[in-house]
This record gives sequence, C-alpha cells and structure tokens, in this order.
Amino acid sequence: MTLSKGVKGLPDQGGLESVSTTDRVASLTGIRAVAAMLVVLTHAAYTTGKYGQGYLGLVYSRAEIGVPIFFVLSGFLLFRPWVKAAATDGEWPSVRRYAWHRVRRIMPAYVVTVLIAYFLYHFRTAGPNPGHTWYGLFRNLTLTQIYTDNYLFAFLHQGLTQMWSLAVEAAFYVALPLLAYLLLVVLCRRRWRPGLLLAGLAVLAAVSPVWLTIVHRTTGLPDGARLWLPTYLAWFVAGMVLTVLMQLKVRAYAMACLPVAVVSYFIVSTPLGGAPTTSPAGLGEALAKTVFYAVIAALMVAPPALADRGWYVRLLASRPMVFLGEISYEIFLIHLIIMELVMVEVLQDPVYTGSMVNLFVVTMLFTVPAAWLLHRFTRVGN
Repeated sequence: MTLSKGVKGLPDQGGLESVSTTDRVASLTGIRAVAAMLVVLTHAAYTTGKYGQGYLGLVYSRAEIGVPIFFVLSGFLLFRPWVKAAATDGEWPSVRRYAWHRVRRIMPAYVVTVLIAYFLYHFRTAGPNPGHTWYGLFRNLTLTQIYTDNYLFAFLHQGLTQMWSLAVEAAFYVALPLLAYLLLVVLCRRRWRPGLLLAGLAVLAAVSPVWLTIVHRTTGLPDGARLWLPTYLAWFVAGMVLTVLMQLKVRAYAMACLPVAVVSYFIVSTPLGGAPTTSPAGLGEALAKTVFYAVIAALMVAPPALADRGWYVRLLASRPMVFLGEISYEIFLIHLIIMELVMVEVLQDPVYTGSMVNLFVVTMLFTVPAAWLLHRFTRVGN
C-alpha cells in the first residue's frame, strides 16, 4: 500500500493550469480511499469463504488490486521530485530528508499496530499463529518478515498478514534513490531526456517478469522471494511513468481509462490470473497478473494524476473520499484485527461463512474511527 502521506506537499504540477494543485492533491488522496476499501473488501470476501465461488470468487479476490493502486501511487508521488529536478534543472532532492519523511510517515502507526496485535493475540486463540514469538515480533517490527523460507510458517502473524505489502513498500523506499540516480544521472546525465527516461523505466519494469521466471523455475531461493520487491517493481514503475507523463503535460481522461480498467479487471478475474492467492502457482498466471494489475492500477490513477476534471476526479476529491484517504494507511494497518473481532464477537459467524457485505460494512464502521484515532495520535508534524 502507499504510504505517501506527502501528497499534501506535492510539488508543482508541471504547469497544468487547468487543474489546480489543490484539486489534484484532493483526488489523489481520494483514490487512496478506494484502494484501502478494496483491500478491506477482498479480505471480507476471503474471511466469509467467497473465494471458492467459481468466477465470482475470482472477481472478489481480485479486489486485491487495492495494493497495486497503492504501489502505483507511491511510484508516482515519490519519483516526482527527482523528475522535476531533471526537467527544470532544479535542486536534487535530499536523500536524508526523503528517508526521514518515509520513516516518520510509516513507522509510528505501524509500530503501534504491531504491538496491539501481539498484545491482543496473546489473549486470543484464533488458530495457528507461528509469527507470535519474540523473534517474530522483531521481524515484524523491522519489516523483514518476508525475507525467509517457509514464510507462512515462520513469521506470519494472524493480525498482520497484510503487512507483506508494507515490507515491499519499504523496500521500494530504500531502492528509489538508487533507481533515480541510475535513471536520471547515469542514463540521462542529469538532463531532461524523457524518451530515454521512459526507455529506462521500461527496462526497469522488465525486472518483474525476469524475477518471476527465476523464482518459478529455480529452487535455490526461499519461498518468501515471491513476495520481494522485484516481483512487484513493475507496479511502482507504472506510477513512475505517470510522473514522466505529467511532466510532459500528457492528459488522461476517466471516460477512456476506466472502461479499459474495468474490462481488464474482468479478464484477469478469469483463470488467466490464477487461483485467488497473492502468489499464483504458475509462471504464466503470475506474469498475467503482474501485467494486468499494472495496467488496471495505472489507469485508475491516471485521470487524477494527469489533469482530468470529470466526474471521477470530482468524486475522488469529495470530502468523504478525502477523509477516508487521509486515514487510508491506518485503515490498511488495523482492519484485519478489527475484522476478526467483528466476525467472532459481533456477527458471531464461523469463519468462511456469512455475508461478505455485512462483514465489510461492520468492519468499516469500527475501523474508520479506530483508524482516525491511530492517525491522530501517531502522525508526526512537519
């Protein structure tokens, strides 16, 4: 998921006078709400046993597209200062300042969530919980839980199963300054060469299919390698491409982007995208999922990023969506803990039964105020 709270400080938008910075920031915040709700929805579908319902189950499972949307947003927002510096011959971003902003954005709320999960599940017995150890606590607190073999039986904690994507996000944060250096200094020689930059990004995106081929055809890597950054790099790169297109003043309109995204979503919901799991078993399925998710997420982010002003952007910029977008990171962090409590204590349905809609709605009703409180008391001022 994206942790780019920094949209409030989004730099100059490349001279697109027809769309104000305020409108763009609001709509980009709003789409984070869409991504967060999709993540909650797919987990509600899984918890109520909907994944096994044929094609419809695959449609529900593909709501995990919320994670690629977050990744595209991170690539778009965080690569922007480097692109702007290259395009305007401006000051190169401070890596130290960038690193501090990333740490202060993600870690306070994350650490609180991890500690709550470990405390709560010390008193709850909801099933096997291999990650509930002191070493598991350390690995989860340091976002290194995915760097292991037998990931599902090593450090996976019941209340924190979604945090694999946060570990991937953190890896991208670490890698981005180096990637920016390679693309804009080594390749483009600190000059604005958008064609060459886009070619470099295309090569960078190719890392994902190459890595997927390696992890599916060799046995020398831990099974957690399928969850490492190279697998998902193409999704971040899609957002980085949008940043370049924004600097070039390219426009994207929802009336063109969204129908393609919807059709692509239903195509990848076929067996083409594999079983309803984070990491498809077959190489072909994994490659299809990677490509389709990159396209879908980029098309959903493109209109607010690239100067559309239609109904879609206005909806994303509405007050409710902006409010949810502001706390989307905290929703992502705590919703699984709350969902398990809602399922057992409120709805009192056995796992893999019950109404997906009811679980989603009730979980959101409890999650939103809790996320707001977490956001309120863990955010760090500028």
